[in-house]
Amino acid sequence: MKYELHPLGDSAVIVHLGDKISEETNVLVRNISLLLEEQPLPGMIEFVPAFTSVTVFYNPLKVLQNGKRNGKRKPDSPYELICGEIESAIHKIGPENKSEARNVEIPVCYGGELGPDIELVAQHNNLTTDEVIEIHTEAEYLVYMIGFAPGFPYLGGMSEKIAAPRKESPRLKIPAGSVGIAGSQTGIYPIETPGGWQLIGQTPLKLFDLDQDPPTLLRAGDKIRFHPISTTEFEKLKGGQE
Repeated sequence: MKYELHPLGDSAVIVHLGDKISEETNVLVRNISLLLEEQPLPGMIEFVPAFTSVTVFYNPLKVLQNGKRNGKRKPDSPYELICGEIESAIHKIGPENKSEARNVEIPVCYGGELGPDIELVAQHNNLTTDEVIEIHTEAEYLVYMIGFAPGFPYLGGMSEKIAAPRKESPRLKIPAGSVGIAGSQTGIYPIETPGGWQLIGQTPLKLFDLDQDPPTLLRAGDKIRFHPISTTEFEKLKGGQE
């Protein structure tokens, strides 16, 4: 595994795994994240996976104390110590540590009040709304990372045929579960929040629920597919989620 370690301030290290967003790099990000989750490093506070990196935040004092406990007469700096721990952890990654992708189906009610911008997306690309739905549902999407809002999935795999610009004036409130398009990306709003994506539909599924463990429905590495449902099916599934 090729990687580089870089400091981020005085209490974080970036594990840089490449310059290109790809499924191969995402596998490396997931494998490191899985190991850090199962075997937290001494002094580590948290880790944050991204498209091509994993950032490890640590407590310098605790890292230094751990170095002293290991019998070093002149312990290295906290940064050097945590880098050593990270490198040792990466070298431990084997088949048993590899994260496996899950396949997740996301039902979506397209158009109407739940997808008020689907006609705009269709007109922008000289398509019918049915063609937008067909293109959006025929692709398999990879969850590269979770961010922006709790449970918000950054997805890769959308066709350029339905790409559309963000709205010039963002909405102040977008309902949880809304499925949108911005540029060449598609995503799902997990909670009610302002946003400027073009809304083409809504899923009745909860992507973020504090009463669940884990609270997020999706995770990095998941492969998802959208499938269309009727308004009646949406209301039935929505009622079952509440």
